[in-house]
Amino acid sequence: MKQEQKKEKEIRARKEPAEAAVLTRGRTFRGFVKKKFHKRIVVEFERPVYIRKYDRYLKEKTRLHARLPDEMADKISIGDFVEVRECRPLSKIIHFMFVKKIKEAEEKITKREEEKEK
Repeated sequence: MKQEQKKEKEIRARKEPAEAAVLTRGRTFRGFVKKKFHKRIVVEFERPVYIRKYDRYLKEKTRLHARLPDEMADKISIGDFVEVRECRPLSKIIHFMFVKKIKEAEEKITKREEEKEK
């Protein structure tokens, strides 16, 4: 059984690019792209944390670093809503892979830009 799985992984690794050969597992998160680097994005999302003493919830932000495949580098921009999934550690801080883009970034028009258009 294990030999068959190894053969399947080897075949998949030959057919697909290196980033696709990394198998994802575990948890999946959705959030907004805050920063974009070469082959990496920073995804930020809010999560509620319960505080028992005050019987209230607090919003905490979590930032994750995720590997960005070369094919998707042109299509992803800051502010996009994306999905990332856990994978094996790829480097010291990268433990997630980009899975899909859910929503485009909404363009924010500042007051200065509106004045320039007029």
